[in-house]
Amino acid sequence: MRNRLFFMIIALASFCHAQQTPVFSEYNYNPFIINSAHAGALQKAEVSLTTSGFLNGFEGSPQSSSFSFRSPLSNNQMGLGIGVISDKIGVTNSTSAFAAYSYRVPLNLDDQPYWKVQDPTGLSFGITAGFQKYQENLVDLGLTGDPLLSENINATIPIVGAGILLNYAKFYIGVSTPNILGDRFASEDNLSLESPYYSYAGYRFYFSRLENLLLKPSVLLKYEKGAPLQADLNLSLTMNSKLEFGLGYRTNASLNVLFGFYIFDSLRLVYNYNAAAKELTFGNTHGLSLGFRFGRGFADE
Repeated sequence: MRNRLFFMIIALASFCHAQQTPVFSEYNYNPFIINSAHAGALQKAEVSLTTSGFLNGFEGSPQSSSFSFRSPLSNNQMGLGIGVISDKIGVTNSTSAFAAYSYRVPLNLDDQPYWKVQDPTGLSFGITAGFQKYQENLVDLGLTGDPLLSENINATIPIVGAGILLNYAKFYIGVSTPNILGDRFASEDNLSLESPYYSYAGYRFYFSRLENLLLKPSVLLKYEKGAPLQADLNLSLTMNSKLEFGLGYRTNASLNVLFGFYIFDSLRLVYNYNAAAKELTFGNTHGLSLGFRFGRGFADE
């Protein structure tokens, strides 16, 4: 009975909050999954794999994974990308597949005195199109007295997203939504999904005397109707483009710690640990992020 009550709480919460917020290592090292404007933001193509929640102690606790590929086109002003995101929480499963296109307007950097420019500068616009497969196996709860929980939900939802990214030398800021349609064209009527909206910004500090150190503070805000505004405050330190450490705080009272290292110039592995600072339902989670970048890889960071 205790497990059934636990799953019922998860199921009811998932009606309004079906898709989890990406963890620290996901959106900081692969922002393309929340903003299509990043499709062509790098000088070379990149493949990313992420997973989180794979060592959670609770049955039905959140698990997520993603795959993405993004690449600039030959003129370095347009970019293409594809992605697949899978979320599981309790009796709810959500899988999204999408393709993205971006266009970048270059900005002049002649007035910049700094020796380092990480990504191509400019104002980028992106659009996303795809679909989301949403399932709630409510019958598995075994609660026959409530009509809301007596029938499974199996819906297909079209995805149309948009994003804007400004990258200027060491500063970047972005605004995006993965799906502006919400559940308007869902294949079933007994579904309530809201569209999340993201805004984020960061700055890269390159030390003039220790040019092998990069300090990057960043902030991410998430707004979703029916939920409180969520803020993530993050700080990462990269040493010699070989080792990376990070700390983060999420306003739902959770702390993030990450450690990353560059196996080769083109291959980066990041481990992320999310610790609940209070007595939260799902406890602590572990995550991994693997990225491969073509060309010189991450050596230019």
